[in-house]
Amino acid sequence: MTPTAVTKQSVRPDLVTLFQTIESQFSKTYLGQERWYLLVLAALVGGTEPELADQLYLHLISQPAYQTSSSRQALVRRLREALVKLISIIGVCKPIEAILAIAKVERPEDRDYSFSRENWKNDDKNHEQGMQWMQKIYTGNLESTLQLFDAHRDFAWISTEITYGLYLSDRQALDDWDTEIVVLVGIMIQNLRLETHWHIRGARRIGMEMRDVKVLVGCVREVARFMGVKLDRVPEVEEVEDDV
Repeated sequence: MTPTAVTKQSVRPDLVTLFQTIESQFSKTYLGQERWYLLVLAALVGGTEPELADQLYLHLISQPAYQTSSSRQALVRRLREALVKLISIIGVCKPIEAILAIAKVERPEDRDYSFSRENWKNDDKNHEQGMQWMQKIYTGNLESTLQLFDAHRDFAWISTEITYGLYLSDRQALDDWDTEIVVLVGIMIQNLRLETHWHIRGARRIGMEMRDVKVLVGCVREVARFMGVKLDRVPEVEEVEDDV
């Protein structure tokens, strides 16, 4: 039996169906072929099933695009960066569960030992990079949003220097659209009304079409149903559009 056949056999059928459903929905959009699994990963990890990250990884490496060690290393860099960014959205514990689940099923020759933030510093460059990305997402709302924390300035500092400076503005593995998908999904799957609104708006502001953001939101709901997670507080895309 080939390694690919073993890999396919290892993935739960109900998860294969879920993965294929989300991938099929993305194929009808302009969101590209390499982003559907970022949505699934963020939803599973931000929801109740971080350990199912191994099933997503095994499903992906069974596909023709990932039949070389170098392609699997490139894939895991994207998955790992999504999990690193999710730390700023959902906390550290669930992403740790997910990356360790993936590590258990990685082949030894596929391990990638790069260290993306080895030389990170909280300096002016970090601040500027974080603010540039915040400006893209918040545009005319940036100042008023940061003013919400005037009496709680630790949160403003964490937002600019850590959430955006350290985590979200890093572009070594994920681009702007990748990042905003991870962030929007990680927030929405927690059933958070205000910040889901902000990041549906942010997705539109960085160029995603309204119909494609609706597909994103629908796919998050699909994964939520799979996990039994209730999403009864988050807005629909149409409710946000006047604020874009």
